[in-house]
Amino acid sequence: MATVKCPVCGLDVEVPEDVVSGELVEHDCGVVLEIVESGGRLALRVFGGVEEDWGE
Repeated sequence: MATVKCPVCGLDVEVPEDVVSGELVEHDCGVVLEIVESGGRLALRVFGGVEEDWGE
């Protein structure tokens, strides 16, 4: 397991070693976080949901 800081509450979030960029995890503080991999490092960002573009 890897440990990454929650961008909302600052507490540790444990993520599996085989996690891939784009996966979603729920944290104890109630926020849904998206896994982001950049340059071989894992980071978390608040997941904003899927936005509709209504064909525009």
